[in-house]
Amino acid sequence: MSHLLRLAALAVAILMPLALPAAERAEPTGPVLLTISGAIADTDASGTARFDLDTLRALPAVTFETTTIWTEGRQTFTGVSLATLLESVGASGTSIRATAINDYSVSIPADDWAAGAAIVAYLNNGEPMSLRGKGPLWIVYPYDTSSAFQTEVIYSRSIWQLDRIEATD
Repeated sequence: MSHLLRLAALAVAILMPLALPAAERAEPTGPVLLTISGAIADTDASGTARFDLDTLRALPAVTFETTTIWTEGRQTFTGVSLATLLESVGASGTSIRATAINDYSVSIPADDWAAGAAIVAYLNNGEPMSLRGKGPLWIVYPYDTSSAFQTEVIYSRSIWQLDRIEATD
């Protein structure tokens, strides 16, 4: 019996390298709206995590109403919480660098990923956002819920036309 166990262990050791590699993140099928890179564990074939609208909508949605300094009246925003998005790619580190289509970028610390804080909105008042309408993605905070969200620092982190995030240590 001992001989059979050693033979089985040898077979496992020989065949282990032939095992299939771990599954990669599914490739987006629509236009890529967001690419996450840097200190992340879950990547696709590109070595990044790319999201189209469908892959963003597959994550749990958050909806809230708030006013902003850039829009008129109360707005309803729907998107994925920044915390959930970053958890979905296994992001590590203490901050992210969020960059817009026009290359405006801002550093956002991990504290802003807390529950009830920032979301990556893909709908404004139930509709997708155009480039002219600050879309297709906009990091939005529930500004009306706390004076802590009504500061110049938070406003500067409310990046619209978001298309890239890099998780940094």
